[in-house]
Amino acid sequence: MLCDLRGASLKVSPDRFPDPVEDLEPGARPSPARAVLAAGCFWCVEAVFRELDGVLDVVSGYAGGEAATADYRSVCSGTTDHAEVVEITYDPRRISYGQLLKVFFSLAHDPTQLNRQGNDRGRQYRSAIFHAGEGERRVAQAYMSQLEGAGVFNAPIVTRLEPLTAFYRAEDYHQDYARLNPGQPYIAAVALPKVEKLRKYRPGMLKD
Repeated sequence: MLCDLRGASLKVSPDRFPDPVEDLEPGARPSPARAVLAAGCFWCVEAVFRELDGVLDVVSGYAGGEAATADYRSVCSGTTDHAEVVEITYDPRRISYGQLLKVFFSLAHDPTQLNRQGNDRGRQYRSAIFHAGEGERRVAQAYMSQLEGAGVFNAPIVTRLEPLTAFYRAEDYHQDYARLNPGQPYIAAVALPKVEKLRKYRPGMLKD
């Protein structure tokens, strides 16, 4: 699996990536709130979002398909409608939905790759935002339009906006995989460099 940003089409440095103009007010969210995002291999995405201050928990799982096929073997076959996702539980008073999306677009993956991340190919690796309600959909759509207008990528954003119908927790061995397996070659080569990039470009967003 490859889900790093080698070959990513960013035209600006991540530290110059724009903040969302439109966001959800803290009072408009339950506390804690949840966001479900798909950005390729969930090991990598989980490792990035666990670093952020205000993020209380991150769970790897599946969304977009049926319960009967929400398992790793079925999803990896590419024959289901699922995407590998992370469910992020966060405190909206400390980090906003829009700020989660900023990390999602600028550091967690390449949103210009259609149904793939690096050498991971298939709809299960698609870039997608699973929105739970009109507020999330509106903010995500506005931010994508803002990024397209600002020309921060060399190619069009292909991230899908999909309504969240259900989130299915992945098997236990996938949870917190990067932290528990730092010496695993794939984690060392792909996931940990994403975390280092986050620490370099977003130090003010990190947990103490």
